[in-house]
Amino acid sequence: MSKVAVVLAGCGVNDGSEIQEATLTLLYLDQAKAEIHCFAPDKDQVDVINHAKGEGSSEKRNVMVESARISRGEIKPISELKVDDFDAVVFPGGFGAAKNLCSFASDGPDCSIDPEVERVVVEANEKKKVIGAICISPVVVARALKDKGVNPQLTIGTDQATSDALAKMNAKPVKAEVHEAVTDEANRIVSTPAYMLGPNISDVAAGIQKLVNQVISMTGK
Repeated sequence: MSKVAVVLAGCGVNDGSEIQEATLTLLYLDQAKAEIHCFAPDKDQVDVINHAKGEGSSEKRNVMVESARISRGEIKPISELKVDDFDAVVFPGGFGAAKNLCSFASDGPDCSIDPEVERVVVEANEKKKVIGAICISPVVVARALKDKGVNPQLTIGTDQATSDALAKMNAKPVKAEVHEAVTDEANRIVSTPAYMLGPNISDVAAGIQKLVNQVISMTGK
């Protein structure tokens, strides 16, 4: 049985983890008989969005508390994620990945990254664990490995501006369609565009299922 850590970034496409992507990830991991553990940074979100109106709110919300909505309460702070205990780490997308895990949403390729998120990605890469990155979350992986001489192959779909940003973070962008998953065999990283392309949950599901199946296959369990 593969043991997989899923790193969440809140709850909601515009300020946290994209809920459909996160749920599909958990579903396909469960169908693959993986042992799943969820983690998130225990800190305030960068912002809070009223998803019904698409407007910002003045309220404060905690990334881990909001992420617990997706994991049905079973979650731990990412500071407690011990990479040695897992075979793989998977990052669903959503703007929270680019706001709460790193600052890509506001700073582009010059973004900062949460220190614990960086630690997890770097340790996973160094220890040859499998990394899965969905939707916009490849920018998190690229930022974490930016100065490590790794140059990972990653996809965010077909958007040229984001691909250029990946390249500026020393990654190698690969174009892919929503139903595809791109595998960097050397660095043991799998990525898929998901809602970077969409347009529908069924389209996104096809790519995420391929990513999960590839991640599990690469763990060898």
